[in-house]
Order: sequence, then C-alpha cells, then structure tokens
Amino acid sequence: MSAEHTHFTAPTQFVEAKGIRFAYRRFGRAGGVPIVFNQHFQGTLDHWDPAVTDGLAKTREVILFDNAGVASSSGETPSSFQEMGANAIAFIEALGLDKVDVLGFSIGGMVAQEIVLQGGDLVRKLILVGAGPRGADMSASQSAAIFAASYDPPEHLWLKVHFSPSEASQAAGLAFLERKLRRQDRDPLVGEQTVNAQIAAIGKYIAYREVEGYLDYLRTIRQPTLIIQGSNDVIIPTYNSYVMQQNLPDAQLVLFPDANHGSFYQYPRSFVAYATAFLDA
Repeated sequence: MSAEHTHFTAPTQFVEAKGIRFAYRRFGRAGGVPIVFNQHFQGTLDHWDPAVTDGLAKTREVILFDNAGVASSSGETPSSFQEMGANAIAFIEALGLDKVDVLGFSIGGMVAQEIVLQGGDLVRKLILVGAGPRGADMSASQSAAIFAASYDPPEHLWLKVHFSPSEASQAAGLAFLERKLRRQDRDPLVGEQTVNAQIAAIGKYIAYREVEGYLDYLRTIRQPTLIIQGSNDVIIPTYNSYVMQQNLPDAQLVLFPDANHGSFYQYPRSFVAYATAFLDA
C-alpha cells in the first residue's frame, strides 16, 4: 500500500506494542530497507518536511511515527532517551521489520543512537541531523529562550528554531512552513506531559558530561553514520556534530552554510542527494 501514497496522502495507521498504540504513516518504494524517522522536541507526524520525506521515498520506504505519549500515540512519554529508544524498537518490531535505516533529528538523533545501541543488528545505517552525543555541550544553546518567547503566528517559532536570521534562510523557512502544512488527517500537537518528559530527558543526557569516559559509547556504534548539521546551530550547537564525527568509527559530516538547527529543511534537495547516496552506497 505504501507505494501508492506520499507524505500528504499516507493515512495515519496504528500498531500496538508494549501496551502502547503507536501512530505512524508509511509510504514510498517498498521492498528494500525502510528508513524510520525520529522526531524533534515537541514534534509530531506533521512537523516533517515533505521535500525531505517524499524525496527519500522515491527510492525507499519511509516510516514516520509518534513515539509513546506523543500526539496520536497512546501511553506516557518516558523521561529518558534510553526508554524512548526501547519504545522505538518495540514499534519497529511490531511492524515485523528486522532491518531498518534510522534517521534522527534533534532529540530524535539522541533516540536514534539509543536504538542503535539497544537494537543490535536491527539498524543498518544511521543518519543524525542537528543532534548531539551523550553529555552534549549545550552551554551555547539558545533553546530555552527561543521556546519561551511568543510568536505570531505560533508556527513562526520554527523560523527561529530551524533557520538562521539571514534573509535567504528566513525565506527558506517560510517556504518550509508552507510546504509542510497538511490540510487533513492532522496529528494533534503534543501535550504538557510529553514536553516535560522530553525536557527531563535532555537534562539527563547533558548530565552524562560529568561521567568519566562519557563519549566512549560512540566507539561501539559500528554502523555507517551520516551526520548533517548547520554552520551555526543555536539549539544543539554545531560543535557537538564535530565531536560525534571524531568519535564514531565510521562517520561522515556534512555542514550546510548559513544554516541553523533545521539545515536539511533549508537545503532539502541537497540533503536528499547526500542521504540517498549514503544509504545506497
């Protein structure tokens, strides 16, 4: 069924695992290794960019999902990325999949790393966008102030989160907001429980910085990894992507110019080209 659908026409489906009813959408070219997307802070099925998802769906199957407690999925959102990773694995296995590629954006990149660490041979390749390692250096992050501010309309929050202040980047941001607007079968926004749990998980992740050898786990991730980052990420500072690339055994880093946290939304065609080449290699 998935090959008949696109980002906007794929229906929201549900599958149960661990007592959780996971909401997901599935589309693209079936038959190979599908790619499972893990979403950013406060993100839902409707926060992905169709230029990215449909771009990748031309050559592979794309699976978007709400993790436990998020938007249309039932249950409670746990307060650690390890638990979120375990729930994501349960979701993947409930779909009957034994091999996937995994993409994680922002905190979804933290979850994606935990999927790899816990999933053994489940994950073939890993793509991390605007992410960081355990113990991420967030000292230069402006995220608290950005998310605490008011925006009119509220959607313009994402112009500040994902795009740089330059005229060209902000124009790309407005185009992104228009592109991603799904007009039917919409996913609800996340609730307060999810927001608080995700904030708690971020705090626990940063706290790893106090543990000796906190980056050692990266050297156990043997899967080929593509790291995508903006030149000045103000949410998870760009430096963290360099740290991951230097410590992962098989990682390459692509840095987009004049770009912030959502660099792949500013350069969707280039991102799809890089990601497709990486996944096909």
